[in-house]
Amino acid sequence: MAHSLSHFSVEIADSHPAATHDLIPFHREGAIFTRENVKKAVSFARTLYGDRLLPQSSMTLIEHALGVLALFLEFKPDEDAVIACILQHALSVQGTTLTDIEQEYGPGVRMIVSRLHLLSHMNYADRTRSVDDLKVMVISASDEMRVVILKLCCHAYILEHLDLMNADSRMSLVREALSLFAPVAARLGIYSLKYRLEEKAFPVAYPTDNEHIRTQLEQMHSEHGSFLPHVVHSLQEYFTAEGIPVTVMAREKHAYSIFQKMRTKSITGITNINDLIALRIIVPEEGDCYQVLGHLHRLAKPVQQRFKDYISFPKPNGYQSLHTCLIGLPQAPKDLIIEVQIRTDSMHHEAEYGIAAHWMYKEVGSKKVTHTLALADILKDQHFLEDTSHGRIVEHIYVLTPKGDVRELPEGSSPLDFAFLIHTDLGLTFKAARVNGVLVPLTYELQNGDVVEILTHREPRPTLQWLERLATSSARAKLKNYFFSHHRSEFLTRGLDIINADFHHRGLPALDADYTALKVVDGIAQTIRQREDIIVKVGMGAVKAASLHRHLAAPVPASKRKNTTLSKTGTRGDALILVEGAPVGMPYRFAKCCHVNSDATRQSPIVGFITRTGDISVHAEQCGMLKNANRDRIVSVRWASSSPPQDHHEMP
Repeated sequence: MAHSLSHFSVEIADSHPAATHDLIPFHREGAIFTRENVKKAVSFARTLYGDRLLPQSSMTLIEHALGVLALFLEFKPDEDAVIACILQHALSVQGTTLTDIEQEYGPGVRMIVSRLHLLSHMNYADRTRSVDDLKVMVISASDEMRVVILKLCCHAYILEHLDLMNADSRMSLVREALSLFAPVAARLGIYSLKYRLEEKAFPVAYPTDNEHIRTQLEQMHSEHGSFLPHVVHSLQEYFTAEGIPVTVMAREKHAYSIFQKMRTKSITGITNINDLIALRIIVPEEGDCYQVLGHLHRLAKPVQQRFKDYISFPKPNGYQSLHTCLIGLPQAPKDLIIEVQIRTDSMHHEAEYGIAAHWMYKEVGSKKVTHTLALADILKDQHFLEDTSHGRIVEHIYVLTPKGDVRELPEGSSPLDFAFLIHTDLGLTFKAARVNGVLVPLTYELQNGDVVEILTHREPRPTLQWLERLATSSARAKLKNYFFSHHRSEFLTRGLDIINADFHHRGLPALDADYTALKVVDGIAQTIRQREDIIVKVGMGAVKAASLHRHLAAPVPASKRKNTTLSKTGTRGDALILVEGAPVGMPYRFAKCCHVNSDATRQSPIVGFITRTGDISVHAEQCGMLKNANRDRIVSVRWASSSPPQDHHEMP
């Protein structure tokens, strides 16, 4: 049974090289953990992973998983997140499914593992546009903070062990950190991870620039000496004497931040950067922030237009502090501009961990909802995403099979689209779908990270209604092809009824046996097969009968239509043969294979074969060429007279 603990440990340190202690503590006020469940997950992972290596690395899967966990614990995760971190590579082991994970550890662990697996397939080096990667990542996981933080921790841990990664992958990993993961961390206000990622990636990605900045920093230190400890001590003593409890800290701007500012503002020397040196003053209460600000402005000269009140007007990610730039602080070089940030303890905690500072707490009422919405709003901000798609974030989603394989679909896709994407037969035999373990209707729209399982019939049972549910053109094409090939006669009959009803409404004659009214469509002659295709499409609903007449030659009203069936006597016009059910003068040719038009064979029994061009090839009834012919294209013909006309057609 689960029990509440504020502090306990699990033995994992011996499983990864980065650990220096036998125990790594779990600590969060009011957290609910089950020590046994976590230990079980560690034991299961060790057995499952064995000696398997992380792709493009000499690091084992268990080393990576537990190394990431050591970073992740800083964010005080719950049990599901801890177990998911341990099992993050489970789907890479053949035979392990999300269903297995859910049965053993519950739907919460399954969800986190599935989304981590999803993201791992989207952010490798072969991705060419980081902005697209960023969109995919944040949209697929923006409603689940644990997934985002875990992914950031995963990449941070890899950067700390680049020596274990293949040389070919190192550059892509560091560039991905700078262009993708660090911006995500910054946008969420998780600066502890942002700086961690940048610190490890920048020297590898830009070795020359890094060396240039380091050299300038050393020159500055040589010129001014180690003055920061003296500034910190002086301010600490001053505020103690004033009766204001403060904690003063100093920091030098990170190399990558210096690089970015120099590049964006075309600065050649670091001495031209105003916030190169910064002090951070932590106070107990919000009112103390403004009191300390007043004292600082009396101690040193404030730089005009360099004051920012992020307490009254927080940043979108929730960041709060007072910022001011000062010249002439005690113990500091007189001409050096120093930025001072003033904040409370709680503001400082959130400045380090951003929106994650309170992500796991069990807020009640509207507060929890506010945090959830804030995450989505932050990540979808147009300036962050640089979206150019008219307000739409992405037009595709990524879902998972029960085995963890990733599949891409357009937005609005249903489980039926997913089934046809996997395989045509899976789509045709579709019975029902489980999404994240729950049965869903055909109208369900798949979301990023959904795990989709298809249940099937033994035999295909598609319906026409499916065409209305499919969002992908490829799925609709597969379904239409099936109906064309397997239910042709059914839709042909239905189409005939629909067309004839429409023709009757218009005062036109019904279609005859050869569908003569469809002989020419949009000025193009149609074979019998093509005419049938049109009728089948009408029967399927793909073509509207009401619009069909606009594409046809003007039909002859019934009152004016002549009888064109075969007469028992004589010929009509100059026709040599008559075709059952066809108008007199229908184009025909005599086949050379059986010499059907010779004096010896004339008046012998004959048959007609509809060619691909729509005319009739006339053969002797016993012609061997007809043995393997399509019987649907055989028509009844007979001689019209004993004497052929002077002009006749010969088969070329």
